[in-house]
Amino acid sequence: MKRHFFLLLACVHFALNADAQMRFARIFSDHAVLQRQKPIPVWGWAAPNESVTVMLKGATEQTRQVKAGSDGKWQVEFSMLEAGGPYSLTATSASGRQTLSDLLIGDVWLCSGQSNMEWTVRQADHFQKEQKNADFPQIRHFRVAHEVALTPQQDLNEGTWEVSNSQTVGGFTAVGFFFAREVYQQTGVPIGLLHSSWGGSQVESWISREAMLASDVLNGYGAALPASWEDADLRLEKSIKKKLLGNADAVVTTADEKKFCSVDYDFSNWLTADPMWQWDWKGVWAWRGNGYMAKMVEIPAEMAGQITTLGLADNYNNLEVYINGKMVSSGLFKGNTNLLIPANTWKPGANKLMIKLNQRIEPSWYGLGMMGSDKDLFVRSETQSIPLEGNDWKLMPSFAEPHTFAHSSNNVGTTIYNAMIAPLLPYGIRGALWYQGETNAGRAYEYRQSFPLMIKDWRARWKEDFPFYFVQLSSYGPFQNSNEGSDWAELREAQTMTLQLPNTGMAVTTDIGNPKDIHPTNKQDVGKRLAANALKFVYQKDVLFSGPMLESTRFEKDRAVLTFKFTGGGLIAKDKYGYLKGFEIAGEDRMFYYAAARIDGNKVVVQHPKGLKPVSVRYAWANSPEDANLFNAEGFPACPFRTDAWEGVTAKRRFE
Repeated sequence: MKRHFFLLLACVHFALNADAQMRFARIFSDHAVLQRQKPIPVWGWAAPNESVTVMLKGATEQTRQVKAGSDGKWQVEFSMLEAGGPYSLTATSASGRQTLSDLLIGDVWLCSGQSNMEWTVRQADHFQKEQKNADFPQIRHFRVAHEVALTPQQDLNEGTWEVSNSQTVGGFTAVGFFFAREVYQQTGVPIGLLHSSWGGSQVESWISREAMLASDVLNGYGAALPASWEDADLRLEKSIKKKLLGNADAVVTTADEKKFCSVDYDFSNWLTADPMWQWDWKGVWAWRGNGYMAKMVEIPAEMAGQITTLGLADNYNNLEVYINGKMVSSGLFKGNTNLLIPANTWKPGANKLMIKLNQRIEPSWYGLGMMGSDKDLFVRSETQSIPLEGNDWKLMPSFAEPHTFAHSSNNVGTTIYNAMIAPLLPYGIRGALWYQGETNAGRAYEYRQSFPLMIKDWRARWKEDFPFYFVQLSSYGPFQNSNEGSDWAELREAQTMTLQLPNTGMAVTTDIGNPKDIHPTNKQDVGKRLAANALKFVYQKDVLFSGPMLESTRFEKDRAVLTFKFTGGGLIAKDKYGYLKGFEIAGEDRMFYYAAARIDGNKVVVQHPKGLKPVSVRYAWANSPEDANLFNAEGFPACPFRTDAWEGVTAKRRFE
């Protein structure tokens, strides 16, 4: 009896180990889309060195046998198939068996970039309407979770394929879904969206170390990558100290920081920023610890003698609040913080407001910075209110007190590639969709090299020059003139230059942005414009895929004659009066003037307002070119451009 009992235990133990040993890579799950018209790679893990049988079964049946490596990894390749399904995948070995069902053969598009790719259907325009038009069982979505790693990873830690319907579509990438819906409705080909993006990420985080080492622009960085997170954290701290203190090796003591709250301390050289939202985006990247915020506050004489309320927006942390060197409040605060300040605490005129804030308790990942609305920053009495919002606050992290760094998207280059791209290889894809560049706008000239480097890197990893379609930066921020310069315009230029790579395409979106919001919510048109490229070049549809793009320039006396390609049904001025706007022209003095422009067939004639001989024309050259209104008749906006190559505002900035 005892012998049978132990035999039973052994069988149970074997069964449990079998479930743990045999598995497909995480990218393979129920409802997956496998790439049509190409050999289909499938891989996973079993017990080391054991034989594995893998079957792909549907309209046809294919079986492959392979021996797992010493690390347990196995990989097979099935013959190419045309679109269709459903199929099932089964992997069997002595250590177990796993079956996946409801698989489709179709086109897989890798959707990547930063927050405007990550933006979901739920966050896009008209979600309730889109939710009702989301029942597309042949559109599937796989979301790659945010992860970073210092070395390339073999597998993902989580993720499953989801079928598009009203319950699931809210979590899909909006740009990807609207692209997929357009393509599917015109072709009937099942579409898989392999979604790997991270808000705020810079392009350097998506490039492999090997590609960096082989490049001219990033080889030095690639050669000096940190070997551990401890090393990475130390480097990040040094970079923050150099930026804020002017000395990467500065030593700050508790005694030094106690002086911050005194009435005579001068904080004018601290980091200048808006206090709202995470300090990560204000120059103190990934800091998880305590810090100080300060501001000079002008108080009218009649208000100084009154009881006031100090509003400090939404906090959930321990605060110490000092006015002119005197602590007026301390303790744990949660939610909108409104402090009652006794009469005569403020003095007439300039006052020093200093706030020491500890690491936020909830959400703990947030770091330093206030939440809620900037309208909740104020000093208020019964008779008047003084707003404290704005970007004239001074910030300083507490170097003397315990702190850590979140291991996030931009601490170290390559780390997103390692954790969110490498584990996808060599999953079959049709092509890639990319929406990124906002975080790289300050280094736009360098993006001319780093962005094509990433595209070439990914193509090398997949061993195929697959289609790569990307979104040009939309409109956000100020409406400068060309004499002031624009980093976003220079980034758009770098993106346009990337079209020199074969099998690439670009969606221009300056007309559907939001100067006040870096996340424009019209993702429908973005998806459709990307889809136009795919429909033209992948699916061989007879469609126009681009707006007007400058083809040539001729200068004549006091005017410039610009010729455009992709004019479609003709050039138009999208203006109720029919006037073209957005053009600037400069003479040999390099001074730009807004210029009158008119359409002449597939040409635009731009007149110099001073009657001078022009040498350069620019169009839509601003962060938010609000007046740019040159389109083709099909509704595609013209691509921003300049005809000169004069040094821009980002020419000397480099990735560190």
